[in-house]
Amino acid sequence: MVNAVTTRTLITGGVVFSVDPEIGTLPRGDVLLEDGVIRAVAPEIPVTDARIVDATNRIVLPGLVDTHRHLWQAAVRQIAADWTLGQYVEQMLLQLGPKFTPDDVYVADLLGAIEALDSGITTIMDWSHIIRTPEHADEAVRGLAESGIRAVFGYGNPWSPQAGWYRADVVRVAERYFPAKDSLLTFAIASLGPEFGPVDEALIDLELARELDVRLSTHVGVGLLGQARSVSELHRRGLLGPDLIYVHCNTCTDEELTMIADSGGHVSLSPRVEMQMGHGYPATGRVRAAGLEPSLSVDVVSGVGGSLFAEMRGTLEAERGWQNHLALSRGETLAELTITAADVVRMATIEGARALGLDDRIGSLTPGKQGDLILLDVELPNLFLVNHLPAAITLADSQNVEAVFVAGEQVKAGGRMVRHDLPALRERVRSSRDGLVKNWSL
Repeated sequence: MVNAVTTRTLITGGVVFSVDPEIGTLPRGDVLLEDGVIRAVAPEIPVTDARIVDATNRIVLPGLVDTHRHLWQAAVRQIAADWTLGQYVEQMLLQLGPKFTPDDVYVADLLGAIEALDSGITTIMDWSHIIRTPEHADEAVRGLAESGIRAVFGYGNPWSPQAGWYRADVVRVAERYFPAKDSLLTFAIASLGPEFGPVDEALIDLELARELDVRLSTHVGVGLLGQARSVSELHRRGLLGPDLIYVHCNTCTDEELTMIADSGGHVSLSPRVEMQMGHGYPATGRVRAAGLEPSLSVDVVSGVGGSLFAEMRGTLEAERGWQNHLALSRGETLAELTITAADVVRMATIEGARALGLDDRIGSLTPGKQGDLILLDVELPNLFLVNHLPAAITLADSQNVEAVFVAGEQVKAGGRMVRHDLPALRERVRSSRDGLVKNWSL
């Protein structure tokens, strides 16, 4: 091993699943990182002055991308496991949410981001609708920065009407913490409307996002709230565009999905939470039929586990189950499956990068992109042997994630996170959780 100041790393001898159509899959390949950037991907790269990472019996692939997760709920994980959407709104957003101090948000964001990195997620959109004061925003950003993850911080308003300081603080946070668009942390707006809040407030958010030239993410087509036909209303006003990320879309009409596609918009799906909480059946197949390739997200670890591998599996199972159900209701059987394991791996990598506007930087193992990648150990019992490479990726989980690199820096090695004092963090999280749920019936 060479010392830590070395800027070249050669990951050698692994099965390279590049998600780049020009490179494809290399049964035996090398990836060269230099100064945080992917410099070469090839069957063999002859270099002698690089740190060597042996990837024998490993799958090398781009880091996963989660396009919508409420990291602030990490300390109260599992608490919503048996909640409907109505119970989640009442108990999480209206009862627990107001109890969160800025320090609670910091601890949860740090924990949630480390959990994501540990499970192979190198980029995440933190949908932070817990910004109750400017200090909450500061501490959320601090947690993200300390974690080492690549993140899009989605500044979210937790209530209506918007606080008087809200608009000015969005601008403050954007200018103070996110002056450059090529940094590890970037900025977006997470808009409560136009279904969980008034349309007029959603329009304020959209105007602000376009002034700042950032993405805006919003929940649409969520259960009965989708009857508001908010996508149709935004379309009527001429406000749809490629800078919008539409989360869920379960009860959007097919016509609305076509509007999103025609405007160049992006869709983020969370099938496990959607099925649990009654958002409507996951719209995966309808979204794809409209000409969109969705991205994937975990949504709330207070309700489901934080693994994007599990989300890939859930996406496959839900869509295949629906298509088989429709066929059987017609007295038929399917001749072939219309969604594949390779499709959902793309949703969890390059499509996630595209939704966040980062596909020129991440999402595939392409020379010139950032060195965000993971190594999966296929010698563990759950993956040995590999007979279908994309399927093996979807069947992996956190224990298979042996190594994680973000911008060329290794943050997980030998199956262990390397930058953080996890026992100390666990105690801070325990203290935060105990304060939040005091007198709460667990």
